[in-house]
Amino acid sequence: DKTVSLRKDLSEMHEWITQAEEEYLERDFEYKTPDELQKAVEELKRAKEEATQKEVKVKLITDSVNSFIAKAPPAAHEALKKELDVLITSYQRLCSRLNGKCKTLEEVWACWRELLSYLDAENKWLNEIELKLKATENIQGGAEEISESLDSLEHLMRHPEDNRNQIRELAQTLTDGGILDELINEKLEKFNTRWEELQQQAVRRQKSLEQSIQSAQETDKTLRLIQESLAVLDKQLTAYIADRVDAAQVPQEAQ
Repeated sequence: DKTVSLRKDLSEMHEWITQAEEEYLERDFEYKTPDELQKAVEELKRAKEEATQKEVKVKLITDSVNSFIAKAPPAAHEALKKELDVLITSYQRLCSRLNGKCKTLEEVWACWRELLSYLDAENKWLNEIELKLKATENIQGGAEEISESLDSLEHLMRHPEDNRNQIRELAQTLTDGGILDELINEKLEKFNTRWEELQQQAVRRQKSLEQSIQSAQETDKTLRLIQESLAVLDKQLTAYIADRVDAAQVPQEAQ
């Protein structure tokens, strides 16, 4: 009767291990949405915890079998010992595989979250460029004011490539594994298109501002020459008035 009871416990544990392997390790998983990926991570965490909790039962079965073997004749315990060894090996392999897969999926989830974080940071930077381009669209003022706007835009454009490289690498890692590939490709295409467009607009705006500075400098120079000429003329006219010189007595241009 004791042998039957022990074999029943061994059989039930084997069935649980087989079921866990089929449910969490043998199925082909496809993660097309973040929700599916997150759900898979949570399921594997629960499966790993459940497997860890089964360690108590495996130990009880091991103790029971060993206790029975110690009292039973050799002929009666050889098969039981073999079954117990198979069970322990299967259980340890299951725990190892569950831990490995859970760790992998957690890393994949962390990779996805990191990708979103980098995309968010870069899109905020692109928003700043967009605002700066609008602010410099029809800028008025002299050469100094326009020059300040140009410096501000150029400073904003001196943005490190690190984040964009990280986005590329993280996306490649995920899509190589077939994880969220459609969603990631869609996000990357949208981001890269926006990035290229704003870069091109910024380059055009820089050239436009440089030309505006040159024009403003030329205007400033012309205005300075006019002011200098008017100052000389004003001085001459003031002198004529002071000397009570009649307009008919001065040169044509002074009249």
